[in-house]
Amino acid sequence: MGTELKVVISDTPVETNQARERGTETPKSPFAAAASPIVKKAIASVQGYLEEVGHFTRIDPQEAWLPITESRNGNAYYAAFHTLSSGIGVQALLLPLAFATLGWAGGIVSLTTAFVWQLYTLWLLIQLHESVPSGTRYSRYLGLSVAAFGNKLGKVMALFPTMYLSGGTCVTLIMIGGGTMRIFFQTVCETAAQEFNPLTTIEWYLVFTCSAIVLAQLPNLNSIAGVSLMGAITAITYCTTIWVVSLTKERPIDVSYRAPGAKSDVARICDILNALGIIAFAFRGHNLVLEIQGTMPSSLKRPSRLPMWRGVRASYAIIAMCLFPLAIGGYWAYGNLIPTNGGGMLKAMYKYHGHDTSTLILGFTSLFVVINCLTSFQIYAMPVFDNLELRYTSNTSKPCPWWLRRGIRIFFGCLAFFIAVALPFLPSLAGLIGGVALPVTLAYPCFMWIVMKKPQRYGAMWCLNWALGCLGMILSVLLVIGAIWTIVRLGVEVHFFKPK
Repeated sequence: MGTELKVVISDTPVETNQARERGTETPKSPFAAAASPIVKKAIASVQGYLEEVGHFTRIDPQEAWLPITESRNGNAYYAAFHTLSSGIGVQALLLPLAFATLGWAGGIVSLTTAFVWQLYTLWLLIQLHESVPSGTRYSRYLGLSVAAFGNKLGKVMALFPTMYLSGGTCVTLIMIGGGTMRIFFQTVCETAAQEFNPLTTIEWYLVFTCSAIVLAQLPNLNSIAGVSLMGAITAITYCTTIWVVSLTKERPIDVSYRAPGAKSDVARICDILNALGIIAFAFRGHNLVLEIQGTMPSSLKRPSRLPMWRGVRASYAIIAMCLFPLAIGGYWAYGNLIPTNGGGMLKAMYKYHGHDTSTLILGFTSLFVVINCLTSFQIYAMPVFDNLELRYTSNTSKPCPWWLRRGIRIFFGCLAFFIAVALPFLPSLAGLIGGVALPVTLAYPCFMWIVMKKPQRYGAMWCLNWALGCLGMILSVLLVIGAIWTIVRLGVEVHFFKPK
């Protein structure tokens, strides 16, 4: 996992100075003084070239066989595209639902705190991607977890949440993408939908899954940079369209900003925790940041953390411009009328403004949601593809043949489709999912920094990361408890193999 790049550096300034102090410095060659300026210039050019290509690097051959590290020609633009595609999506449409419980002040403070907190932990992961003393690059979240916490504990802490985030997100995307395909067809082709027998929800899921599988045949993470760019553009477009339409249209008559009444203080607290879980669920993508950075070239002169951080800063500035207006504007437009059974702002726009909004706008919004779901599926599925291929390459010491790589991707698509059909109520568990995934985003990076960077004990960074890490773990437990309590109290319409 963490043996991708080994840097061997000799005769560094520190080592040379220490050798001089001990009197053990290697004597210079008698020919060095007689070397001509041309020879010195040639040696300097060769040294500069070696620094450019990686500073005497040894690459693990297995890394060149896997989808994430197969290509290392990424850049800051690719990083921004991937980060936008993974960091903004349909989960943002649920944010006004959290505001309905937290209110104006609580919602804005919670959203701002979560945004700053996760941006800080994102910076930690980017810095931890490369271990300078050993020259190791950790291009997978699981690999960094194992390096920080040990083989057994690292896998226990990170394997399930990261694979759950990747696989579970793909299942949710099939549900939302397939359901939105159906809405798009009914909106744009209303006459045809009435004349012909429309496809069932399961059939729309199948159409979406087949489209996603075809797109998933692209070989590696860098090859889907254009796909991620299209996903980022469509996500920005439909998020902006939804909150602009919601603000410019007349609000529903019975809109209210009062939090729904709870029967007891415990129920009220659990509702608040469930709302915080929805906010945490909106900030996903930390399980992909190391993978994205792993697609970049890196050397001592130009470490990968520099272009990665530039790309992340640009993308999160755009994410903020989408999430905050969507959450605040959506709550202002609909209050506590936001549908609670999935869909969020998109379903609210269709419900309250479908009659007075242009069919063209409604159709393009639905189409952009479908495209964004298709593109997000690719980047979230890539760690699963990489993990499955890793098992094969580790056992056989050779790359996957083309037919096996395609078979793996078809198998995963079919498995995600089966789960989407079997468990169609998963989107209703957004708060619970947010609580389970929260340590990956807000807690683990803080502990990883303490273990690997070893900051000064009781220093600022040491105290800050201990505080944030412990708070993140406590918050995760509370969010899971609150989400379970809310589900038990309000109930979830469980219908196996009956998607609506």
